[in-house]
Amino acid sequence: MALTDIQVKNAKADSKPRKLSDEKGLYLYISVAGGKSWRFDYDFFGKRKTLTIGPYPTVGLADARRLRDEAKKKLAEGLDPSLAKKLDQLAAKAAAGNTFGVIADEFIEKLKRDKRAEPTITKNIWMLKDLAEKLGSYPVTQITARDILLVLTSIEKSGRVESALATRAAIGRVFRYAIATARAENDPTSALRGLCSAMYRLTMPP
Repeated sequence: MALTDIQVKNAKADSKPRKLSDEKGLYLYISVAGGKSWRFDYDFFGKRKTLTIGPYPTVGLADARRLRDEAKKKLAEGLDPSLAKKLDQLAAKAAAGNTFGVIADEFIEKLKRDKRAEPTITKNIWMLKDLAEKLGSYPVTQITARDILLVLTSIEKSGRVESALATRAAIGRVFRYAIATARAENDPTSALRGLCSAMYRLTMPP
């Protein structure tokens, strides 16, 4: 019989770990200490395996069932849902460590190692850490040309068109550094070059 939200909420620990079955292989595991987590038992090429879906109440009953169904879909595609979860976690961890801010910091440190002029380093810090601050927390692989355009437009609206152009170039250098270090595959600022040039021409006197 399928579980109800009330049953899940009121389930108590025992002297031994407990399993409250839901349906289609999903169950609530209750440790002796009272911790609750959703688990899903399945067979993968003849081997019995268990996927830990997530803790309760962070993952509620409805979400646990949805995630179980996603796991069953992966099985139907010939994929191991436990391995897929680990790969997703690794990808998320890598993305969190590869934000624009992190890579911009590395790029600035590279400028210092290369003994670039102090004004050049200071200008890059200003553009990348101040003017482009909104990009800092974004994973570099998820930043689009539109995200960058919003930053540049904000700078341009403050009357600093040349700063907007220079910031686009600085952002592009960070992306090319990310590409060179195998953390990005493309530079979205390339799509903005013509637009930024047009922006600059509009501000020039006739």
